[in-house]
Parts: sequence; C-alpha cells; structure tokens
Amino acid sequence: MTRWQKFAGAFASLVLASGIVLSATAPSLAQKPSEEQILNALKPPPEVKTRGLTTEQKRQDTDERRFIDKIRTKSRGLSFDERQKVTAIAKSKPNIDLEVYFDYNSSAITQRAESELMTLGRALTNPEIKGSVFLIGGHTDAKGNDDYNQKLSERRAAAVKRFLKQKFDIPDDTLVTVGYGEEQLKNASDPFASENRRVQVVNLEQKTAGR
Repeated sequence: MTRWQKFAGAFASLVLASGIVLSATAPSLAQKPSEEQILNALKPPPEVKTRGLTTEQKRQDTDERRFIDKIRTKSRGLSFDERQKVTAIAKSKPNIDLEVYFDYNSSAITQRAESELMTLGRALTNPEIKGSVFLIGGHTDAKGNDDYNQKLSERRAAAVKRFLKQKFDIPDDTLVTVGYGEEQLKNASDPFASENRRVQVVNLEQKTAGR
C-alpha cells in the first residue's frame, strides 16, 4: 500500500470516539483527569430492568455477554471479525479520554506515563467498578506497513495491561487487550498525527453478583 493509499483510506476509516487515549507525544498542558473523574466516567449507567426489554434485546444482551466472556479468556490476539465486534460493543459503553506519554515507535511505559497509569489503576480498583471487564485497545498512526503497526498496537495494549496487573493486582481476565493498528485513526484528516498513536480503555461490562 502506498503512502497516498494509506492517506486516502484513512479518511474513510471509522473513528471510535471513546476510550482512554495514551499519546506518543508529550502530554498536553490541559489538566489531567482526577481519579474521581475517571471513576465517574467509567461507571455503568443504571441497570435496565429485564422486564422492560424485548425478546430481541434480551437475546442481543445475552450474545454480547457470551462474546465478552469468550474474548476475556482468549490467550491469542483477536481476529479481524472479533475486533470489529468488540468495537461495535465499545461504542455504547462508559469511557474517558486520557493522555499518557509513549515514545515514538515504542511500546515501553515511560516515567511520564506512570503517574497517569497509577491514577487510572486506582480508579479501576475502586469498589464501585472493581471487577468490571475493561477493554485496552492499542492504536498507531499510518506510518509504516500494516503488519508492523498491528503488532506495535498489540504490544502497547499489552504493556498497559502488564503495568496495571503488576501495580494493582487486577485479574488477568478483566483486562481485554486489542490491537487495532492503523484501522481506527483518531485524527483521520492527518493520518500521521501523534494523537493517532494511543491506547483506549472502555468499561465493557459491569460484573454482577454470581458472575
């Protein structure tokens, strides 16, 4: 694929406008969200009573839960179809945007990133949302070839997951990692922009008693 083809394709990409954004450029000067702000953003909406749902809505809800349970325990990377499905699910879920520093072309957690991830970890282990299933999706810009970008995005998501597990003892099956490569550019008008190099975190599912 030529650089022009990548550029043209980027304009047609669907942008998932949710999640936590870890940028590969220096953090912005905007005030960083507090632990409380992250917590409030990731809280699920009030549970809808089953009685008010149609048979089709109940079936879709059951299928969604089964799919999330499946990818939670998957040891290998998700397929293209699985990535598309989890993207569709994530669009309607609680989310927040954060900026955390990644070096260019790297998946290593830097010292600059640690403070943001520590704040995130404290929020994720708050009793109000602890035990939820969180999506960690890695993204890259359009530089480089598709295969390299896909693998880099997977490494970035995995690095965040390892950090959260090590620092906060978050169970492995409550952090789902997904690599999107350059499939979903945040800034489609500038495919090479630094804000496209990011990781998203979305609250996919609030665990309930007995689950």
